[in-house]
Amino acid sequence: MPGAKEIKSRIKSVKDTQKITNAMYLIASTKMRRAKSELDDTRPYFNALQAEIKRIFRTASDIDSRYFYPADSEPVDNGTYGCLVITADKGLAGAYNQNVIRETQRLLDAHDDVKLFVVGEYGRRYFQRHDIPIEHSFLYTAQNPTIQRARDICSLILGMYDRGELQKLFLMYTDLKNGLTEKAVSTRLLPFHRAQFASAPKENERAVREPFEFRPSIGMILDNIMQSYITGYIYSALVDSFCSEQNARMTAMSSANRNAEKILAGLSVQYNRVRQAAITREITEVSAGARAQRLKHGKGLTADE
Repeated sequence: MPGAKEIKSRIKSVKDTQKITNAMYLIASTKMRRAKSELDDTRPYFNALQAEIKRIFRTASDIDSRYFYPADSEPVDNGTYGCLVITADKGLAGAYNQNVIRETQRLLDAHDDVKLFVVGEYGRRYFQRHDIPIEHSFLYTAQNPTIQRARDICSLILGMYDRGELQKLFLMYTDLKNGLTEKAVSTRLLPFHRAQFASAPKENERAVREPFEFRPSIGMILDNIMQSYITGYIYSALVDSFCSEQNARMTAMSSANRNAEKILAGLSVQYNRVRQAAITREITEVSAGARAQRLKHGKGLTADE
């Protein structure tokens, strides 16, 4: 059984670790609030782009664009797929990274020809460790999602899609649902189904009352709009993933703090028992010593006393 000194050292170690987990919890909370604020500032622009794409589809039905499935054909399952995987730079966030990699692995198992585009050091190291080839690794931190980085990512993968090197684009990221729970999702980024933009107008969307005149053409207008829209989609995924990472880290650190409290409670009981046993032993030794001294000096005590 450990002594009082060892238990006190263990208590100090747990308290020092608890200070670190508390600090990480507060840092994650601050980062998440800042990222969500930045996303809220840019979201109206991309929502407006989506509304304008819907208005175009409600105006014209004979639109031919490489970014959309033809209206009279089924999706094609062959060809090369591109997969943008968004992970964190480090762990200590529960199952956040593993869930994204699990979704990616399902796509790799289902389709033979997949090119990976990875954001985040954790995913980069995982695929390298398992000898899974990476087409391109974006060598900047996942801790600072910006619209410029989203443009860089969009420019690369959209360029490959436009050149016909990729037939489909998938996005693997973590969505922060309801601001409380995170879920790893796999979504097809390109091509879009026309039904996604053919829904009835919402209350805040303007209805099409007069026919539009498109110059130079609908296709060129869509090409220009779609690049900005996909950039916004990727930026939203980057920020959602970052917020989900911080939320998962907050949950993990909160759980660590609760476990630390339980450990400290158990160690305190153990320390008190060891301390009480030491006090009892010392009292017994003092009493025995006093009794021995009285016997030695012959103060009338018998051997049985």
